[in-house]
Amino acid sequence: MRKAIMIIAAMLTLFGGRAMAQRCLPGMSAVEIKTDMADGFYTGNSRNCGYSFGVFYSVYKGNANTWSFGGEYLQTYKPYGAKGRIPVAQFTGEIGYNLHLLSDYSQTFHLYGGVSALGGYETVNWGKSVLSDGSTLHDGDNFIYGGALTLQADFYLSDKIVLTANIKERFTFGSDVQILHTQYGVGVKFIIE
Repeated sequence: MRKAIMIIAAMLTLFGGRAMAQRCLPGMSAVEIKTDMADGFYTGNSRNCGYSFGVFYSVYKGNANTWSFGGEYLQTYKPYGAKGRIPVAQFTGEIGYNLHLLSDYSQTFHLYGGVSALGGYETVNWGKSVLSDGSTLHDGDNFIYGGALTLQADFYLSDKIVLTANIKERFTFGSDVQILHTQYGVGVKFIIE
């Protein structure tokens, strides 16, 4: 009898259904740290692009959809003269909703489409209106507002650690310099239960 039970248990283990991870359940939350390139590929000598850093908190709702809240620092540069550049920095807060588009059977991969509202402050040349060559800069510091559209892929390394890749188009009104910014990058998300 014991031998028969062991054979049945072995067969159920080999041929039974797989237990799926408990991921993206309503009420779960996550903290994400991300870094992006903005308006091109940034290197230390780039004259017309930049980078960003952000920290976001997400709460999972039904069907793996999420609400996210966070802040972001965006640093870009505008060419000036033959070799110069003018820094433009944005400090923004953001709230958004991410719609779960698809995932694989094992719940290892998830794809989201999101929309968010943002607001914050933009500074041009760190508030200095006189440039190094004596020219006067007419673009100034402003409060900005707008939104963003995001496409993000999540890759679960474990039930608690997720690698993310995203592309984001943000638009900000009130800016003297540039309305649209295209960002793409990676991040890491830590799941909190």
